[in-house]
Amino acid sequence: MLDNQELRLRPPRNRVETRAIGWWTLQSSLFALPLPITFGVLWLFITPARFVFGPLFLVALVPGLLFMGIMPVWRYRVHRWEMTDEAVYAASGWLWQRWRVVPLSRVQTVDMLRGPLQQLFGLSGITATSASSAGAVKIKGLDHRTATELVEKLTRATQAVPGDAT
Repeated sequence: MLDNQELRLRPPRNRVETRAIGWWTLQSSLFALPLPITFGVLWLFITPARFVFGPLFLVALVPGLLFMGIMPVWRYRVHRWEMTDEAVYAASGWLWQRWRVVPLSRVQTVDMLRGPLQQLFGLSGITATSASSAGAVKIKGLDHRTATELVEKLTRATQAVPGDAT
């Protein structure tokens, strides 16, 4: 029987790699900067319309820079993961935060993903698909070597644990 200490809910113990902040910043810049850059170029080349494009440039740039400055650091503070002998834990998000716990007996597949930007930062993400309608556990922003080891460990552990997924 488990004692009260083991039953206490707590956040997962492991943080994602600090390089994830740079990855999320680059991702957010691809979203936040095209519009202000477009307004800036129009401001430069269409002199009669500068009174329109100047303010639009600022209105688009300021929120974009705030998003780029705040979101990656906030996500880093929230994103955590952990694997125990019984389950995989993941906390993610920034405005809408999600905490997932999946028993190893429910894990069906384990995948690793490395997009081009993740590769640039030496990062990977893993997905542990479960036999749940709630979906998979996703852990993004892991060091590539850590992700590889975690996938191998999860694969071994799920093979060793009797599954209850049908």
